[in-house]
Amino acid sequence: MFIDGDIPFDPNDLGAVARQVEADGYDGAWAAEVGHDPLLILAGAAAATTSLELGTGITVAFARSPMITATMANDVQLLSRGRLLLGLGSQIKPHIEKRYSMPWSHPAARMREYILAMRAIWSCWNEGTELNFRGEFYRHTLMSPFFNPGPNPFGPPKILLAAVGERMTEVAGEVADGLLVHPFTTERYLREVTLPAFERGLAASGRSRDEVQISLSGLIATGDSDEERVVAIRRVRSQIAFYGSTPAYRGVLQLHGWQDLQSHLNSLSRTGSWDEMGDLIDDEILNTFSIEAPLGEVAPRVLERFGNVIDRFSIYAPYTMGPEQRLLIARDLKRLSSPLS
Repeated sequence: MFIDGDIPFDPNDLGAVARQVEADGYDGAWAAEVGHDPLLILAGAAAATTSLELGTGITVAFARSPMITATMANDVQLLSRGRLLLGLGSQIKPHIEKRYSMPWSHPAARMREYILAMRAIWSCWNEGTELNFRGEFYRHTLMSPFFNPGPNPFGPPKILLAAVGERMTEVAGEVADGLLVHPFTTERYLREVTLPAFERGLAASGRSRDEVQISLSGLIATGDSDEERVVAIRRVRSQIAFYGSTPAYRGVLQLHGWQDLQSHLNSLSRTGSWDEMGDLIDDEILNTFSIEAPLGEVAPRVLERFGNVIDRFSIYAPYTMGPEQRLLIARDLKRLSSPLS
């Protein structure tokens, strides 16, 4: 199993942050699109590292045209000498329409076409094929030599698609190189809903499971002391409540018979009742959606729950977790998941 870290935006010395992640022994590192552009972050990290895989977790696809994303990703792939994992996500309708002022419709079909459009663009640059992509949502039919960067010696980057619903997960299996499992998931949902949908997509593409990767950023509630764990648990409850209030993620709660909770959380979110929302996440829900345990017990529980399902894992801690704590869990995971353990 690959164990990944994170690269936050640091305007003072981004390179030092990336070098430390690599020196700590992580296999890869992810940059999120939360206030800063993840591809820009990874461009800085690429110059400071040599072996660390660099992933966007995620780049919001529908906020950009396929040409813009293909160009930026191609540049980071070149800068990193082939180490980019382009993680794409759709975001949700209110953000696309109201934050980005971009069109929203048929997200799964649009995402499928988006990825195929990027592959057509990369094929034009790398293989010299004519750019003649004509889809329902995107059209790319012009590539003058002046704007063609030419072949990338490292080829196009791998694409991992973030998905929660079955249709988007099928798209990941059909046209992407891997799946980014959303933190708002459970072992049961992953095994009963996500994996079958992903495998249907793989079957449609004629590929097998060992040709792709599944990556999970898992919710963890832990700490060195009881006081730290109390804070961590409270923050994780709030994060679960925040995700649970989103209608697009209703299916995860519905599988467990908690669909009424989703409606309640959504109503509270509309009034800004964030503290009250977190109080609705009881211990059963907390332990279904997250690993809540002392530091030394986190890794075994992660592997017990997901070890035979995922290929990559990173810690999602919506609170301040020290780098030493992250590294302890990461090294435990690496050791315990090694075939020689």
